[in-house]
Amino acid sequence: MISPGPEAKPDGVLIVDKPSGATSHDIVAQARRIFRTRDVGHAGTLDPMATGVLLLLFGEATKLSGFLTRNGKRYRATVALGRATNTLDADGETTEVVALPEAGVSSSAIEAALYAELARELQVPPAVSAIKVDGQRSYALARAGEAPELAPRAVHLAALTLLGRTESTLTVELSASKGYYVRAFARDVGVHLGLPAHLTELRRLASGQFELSRACSWPAPPETALIATAEAARLTLPVAELTETGERRARLGQPLVEADFSVRPSTAANENEAEAWFGAEGRLIALGHERAPGDFRVQRGFRLPVA
Repeated sequence: MISPGPEAKPDGVLIVDKPSGATSHDIVAQARRIFRTRDVGHAGTLDPMATGVLLLLFGEATKLSGFLTRNGKRYRATVALGRATNTLDADGETTEVVALPEAGVSSSAIEAALYAELARELQVPPAVSAIKVDGQRSYALARAGEAPELAPRAVHLAALTLLGRTESTLTVELSASKGYYVRAFARDVGVHLGLPAHLTELRRLASGQFELSRACSWPAPPETALIATAEAARLTLPVAELTETGERRARLGQPLVEADFSVRPSTAANENEAEAWFGAEGRLIALGHERAPGDFRVQRGFRLPVA
């Protein structure tokens, strides 16, 4: 962990426990004021209703944004049965209400619905989402009464556990891939049960390797320690170590060859998968990938010092 001095610009990742009611952009705007820097971004948007892990990126860590969002996420969610909303969550307007069966929803029906979601490979995103359609955000079109029909997207659940239930609610924990919408999960569970449904609570417990246990409450004081950009890269990407020559070439943005590495990732990276390249004393030099066998290219370089 690193803590910026009074004159230093913050650099690194801050795990925030986002409060309900605030958008991810609200938190970024507040962070700019608290930490007195414009160089702030976030990874992994959370809906206003949702709480939990939101990653704030400062300084050089903003270069990791596109890579941090690729990781899977873990949530605790509560689904209410019997009512649907236009946003698929509690913030939306009611679109349908159906009385629950007098005998209640059977455990076997719930088990089948959850199993179907665990096996799901394609998911239709909510119309109220940030997906762009012809250059416009889907949520903007939906709010203008022109809700688009979004194409299904490839998703998967790595794990799904029923934590508890009442007559009208289900509480689950799920580990989902990038691009998975828990609001759509609530909708689809309802479809399996023949009932309208919506999401009433959502808490992100982890984003990749960044756990809620390491999160700070919000707003955070300006002296809050950040996770160093180099550490965040190690937690997120395959790691390689450069020779002195390799470090020099990487800093100049030149192509690298096998001889420019003293250590390659312990697990072979997929073709064109990004890696974090480190130099002497654990300094993060660049993000790069193997474009072709033995041909390594720089994607993003980092200023010194980043340790």
